[in-house]
Amino acid sequence: MTTSQDDLLPGTCRALLHRIAVAQAEGRAPSLVATVVRDGRAVWHGARTSVDGHGPDENVQYRIGSITKTFTAVLVLRLRDEGVLDLGDPLEKHLPGTGAGEATIAQLLAHTSGLAAESPAPWWERTPGSLRPELRDVLGEQPLLHPVGRRFHYSNPGYTVLGALVEELRGAPWEDVLRREVLEPLGLDRTSAQPQAPHAGGWAVHPWADALLPEPSEDLGLMAPAGQLWSTTGDLARFAVFLAHGDDRVLSAESVREMRTPAAPAEAADVMDGSTYGLGLQVQRRDGRLLIGHGGSLPGFLASLTISLTDDVSAVVLANCTSGPPLASVAADLVRIVAEAEPRIPEPWRPMAEVDAGVLELAGPWYWGTHGFALRLTADGGASLEPLAGNGRRSRFRSNGDGTWIGLEGYYAGELLRPVRRPDGSLIHLDLGSFVFTRQPYDESGSVPGGVDPEGWRGIR
Repeated sequence: MTTSQDDLLPGTCRALLHRIAVAQAEGRAPSLVATVVRDGRAVWHGARTSVDGHGPDENVQYRIGSITKTFTAVLVLRLRDEGVLDLGDPLEKHLPGTGAGEATIAQLLAHTSGLAAESPAPWWERTPGSLRPELRDVLGEQPLLHPVGRRFHYSNPGYTVLGALVEELRGAPWEDVLRREVLEPLGLDRTSAQPQAPHAGGWAVHPWADALLPEPSEDLGLMAPAGQLWSTTGDLARFAVFLAHGDDRVLSAESVREMRTPAAPAEAADVMDGSTYGLGLQVQRRDGRLLIGHGGSLPGFLASLTISLTDDVSAVVLANCTSGPPLASVAADLVRIVAEAEPRIPEPWRPMAEVDAGVLELAGPWYWGTHGFALRLTADGGASLEPLAGNGRRSRFRSNGDGTWIGLEGYYAGELLRPVRRPDGSLIHLDLGSFVFTRQPYDESGSVPGGVDPEGWRGIR
């Protein structure tokens, strides 16, 4: 992935610089650095700092806090893809004796395990990990605060447990597994568990005075899989490309798509905010866009990674202060600025390579009762079903190769679409999860459940 400042228009670059300049000044951050990714590569880098003559570039490390969780989730999904575990497995099957064994792997990934948000005192982010040498020191005497699987409750200990699971099943330290299986294949040479020069120092900014206080930088020990990593905007830009498109050396596109899929029941406030959680990734709606990614914070540092798949634009923003600039909002704004100023140019339309007459026969309008739908065939060999007007159930479908199709999303995800034919091969109707779709509303020639009144449609005088 290369970086070119010329790929964005000058006006766009100035708008991006203005946004981070305002964030650094109003948020009183000692430094703030950002990178924007478009079409699979970094296209803009900017930085603001309070130190004269010094500007951090895309190779300066900052601590990224809970973005670490997304890396840990990738390791767990790799174990699933290899058949070592199933996401529905209870933790007890692979890591017995934790006291939280009834929670499944998926629930731990999605923060629905019922575990506490934090480990027992003292505050783990500002104390050495040596104070918590065993999992029981992280989980406490009563690990579960909520019924397993019932609600979303963000849990740092939950990702500590997932890191321990990785170590148990790989037979190696979490950090070593991460480097071997993710960092090296993706070329993330400036991402590490310990800081490597050049790196920023962490600061606290006095809330009522323009004064600084150094923050301690602790090794988190067992809590490392929840928030230990240091990284750069350059490395996280590459990671954003991976999260958007997958990389078969690490995880397939299908598996990263699964990570991006909401997996947690949303609280009422989350519904209002338009936010939820997948498997190691935050999912939110902001300014009419669906954004995925993760935020992070540790004393002295803030971080945000945000991706708009529709626009194919991502943003990474890092700062070295405990609080101040709202980096999630800044990153979302950087995405919006590029997407609105320079809208994505779509690929040229191309016709299907081959046309199967039997499949082509399925295309066109269909009716479920009186609800009109259109079934369209796509150049990639798939199909889509959507309402003719207004909102309603819609889905994409993938061919099973035997004349049937499987739903990929929405209400019909996993449901079977089956064309029903007469003995002579002519098409009667479509059966979609027991719903009968006919060419005309309540078509009497179709096998409509309950039958069709023999007198047909009528008016009222």
